[in-house]
Amino acid sequence: MHKTVTELADGRELIYYDAAPGRDRGAKDRRPPERGRSTPEVRLDPATGDRVVIAAHRQARTYHPPADACPLCPTRGDRYTEIPAADYEVAVFENMFPALSGPAGRCEVVCFTSEHDTGFAGLTRERARLVLDAWTDRTAELSALPGVEQVYCFENRGVEIGVTLPHPHGQVYALPFTTPRTAKHIAAAAAHRATTGRNLFEDLLAGARAATERLVLSGEHWTAFVPYAARWPYEVHLYPHRRVPDLTRLTEAERSEFPGLYLDLLRRFDRLFDGSRPTPYVSAWHQAPARGGGELALHLELFTVRRTADKLKYLAGTESGMDAFMNDVAPETAARRLREAAG
Repeated sequence: MHKTVTELADGRELIYYDAAPGRDRGAKDRRPPERGRSTPEVRLDPATGDRVVIAAHRQARTYHPPADACPLCPTRGDRYTEIPAADYEVAVFENMFPALSGPAGRCEVVCFTSEHDTGFAGLTRERARLVLDAWTDRTAELSALPGVEQVYCFENRGVEIGVTLPHPHGQVYALPFTTPRTAKHIAAAAAHRATTGRNLFEDLLAGARAATERLVLSGEHWTAFVPYAARWPYEVHLYPHRRVPDLTRLTEAERSEFPGLYLDLLRRFDRLFDGSRPTPYVSAWHQAPARGGGELALHLELFTVRRTADKLKYLAGTESGMDAFMNDVAPETAARRLREAAG
């Protein structure tokens, strides 16, 4: 991997990731700088102890632009975008409309490819590996920033999820707090250790590998399975066999195997339904907090809000109001269908 760090016209950082050196990354952002946006605020909900981010300026962010005005495509001619180069492999830049910024953290956009009409599932293994390397680099750099407690790499895909830019991309959030879900993981792991003397996540992986009805696919270093108490219609967790806290601790062998398995998994999601349109999903890396996360194990959680070809899973009264999930698809059925969706 070769990394080139530069700046956009308004001072935001832009980073190019290339498979090899030699690419010209000297193109300048010729747009006028935009300033003066409000700063997000992190507030504490005293009733729950959860943090809530107030980012009112995001109401003005770019919303479903036409393809010829996509801000994530390369700059070509007099059509200026967030990427000044005429082409790129993987590019990362600070979000123009961040949910977190300044002392309240940082938000970055990760563009997986310069090709507008594709998705992560359409990448080559080599490009998927380059994205993994970019995620790893951002995890290392952002974790070291003062005030950052957790780094969260994720991808939202599909209008059903709420995506407003169709160009294949994900995001990285450097959070000034530990997320509620991560805090629950840490507490559950501590309780499991106290009760059994073992690590919770190692036991979850071992249990899934033994209960083959919930297995989806596996390799020498990774296993993908549907969790026993899946919250979403089709939800898969992808674990490395060796417990590590974050992406920076993976070995070369683990990094090399990941792209093939992950691409296979994404393509199975796209084959789940009628195949006429891509399956919407959230893909979320769970990493230990930067200042120590107990026994939390790195893993990726992938899920879709689609429960049939023409029906979505909405977060209604119980889920949105009480955080009590109710799933319409049995985890064992979901795993079987994903196994059958192999190419």
